[in-house]
Amino acid sequence: MTTVRVANAQLWVHDQEEALDFWTNKVGFEVRSDISMPELGDFRWLAVGAPGQEDFAIALLAIPGAPVMDDNTKKQVEDLMAKGFAGSVFLNTDDVQAAYEELRGRGVEFTEAPSERPYGIDSEFRDPSGNTIRLGKPTVG
Repeated sequence: MTTVRVANAQLWVHDQEEALDFWTNKVGFEVRSDISMPELGDFRWLAVGAPGQEDFAIALLAIPGAPVMDDNTKKQVEDLMAKGFAGSVFLNTDDVQAAYEELRGRGVEFTEAPSERPYGIDSEFRDPSGNTIRLGKPTVG
């Protein structure tokens, strides 16, 4: 049977440069791709990933206008982003408390400190565009 794997996930961002700075300088990820395509209206594919996890990246995409999205749809995405419901990324680590302290030291502002949950240790922060990022260590599944 052919293996199919997840290669990329995507987050909408308001400002790709701000997102790039956040994910590389504060979270500690690496740039995987940064390609602009003039033939697509200067669409920019910007992707970052965790060091040592080369087969997966998060694409940080600017919210497109027409013809990809009409004004109403774009506004709906922006409204969901403002509420933290346009996308989530779940990050795992072996030591949530240590990662929490390290990221806070780099300027990441957490909305939830690490705490025990039925499924493991969990915490939350948001990126500059309002996306919810969960940082945890699952004990199940």
